[in-house]
Amino acid sequence: MARTRKQVAQINVVPMIDVMLVLLVIFMVTAPFINPAQVELPSVGKTSQTPAQPLEVIIKASGDYLLKNRATGETERGVTQRELAAALAELHRTAPDQPVVIAADKSVRYEEVMHTMTLLQKAQITRIGLLARPAP
Repeated sequence: MARTRKQVAQINVVPMIDVMLVLLVIFMVTAPFINPAQVELPSVGKTSQTPAQPLEVIIKASGDYLLKNRATGETERGVTQRELAAALAELHRTAPDQPVVIAADKSVRYEEVMHTMTLLQKAQITRIGLLARPAP
């Protein structure tokens, strides 16, 4: 009778250990050269100036435009669309960093607000925002 031999399954782990040791050496050598990301947070005392008060363009439900300069404390004054573009261009020349916000009544069509934003962009004003007031 012939004897059958069983196969012995063995895993040789020595090559795997060699690879892991090489990787460990590579990581240990390269770790000191990697600079961690540094984030510079502003401190409270470093602000150089207060933020500029915005120029407010108010669009009423009736379609009337009002212009209010918060920086000078000027009260609201009524303007037409043509006067609005000219007034915004003039104010932008005197204070180019002053932001402009649009405050529209909730019943004003979105198309009218977009038209006002187009007027602002044509006047080379880049800091444009929309003013939202919470419901009472």
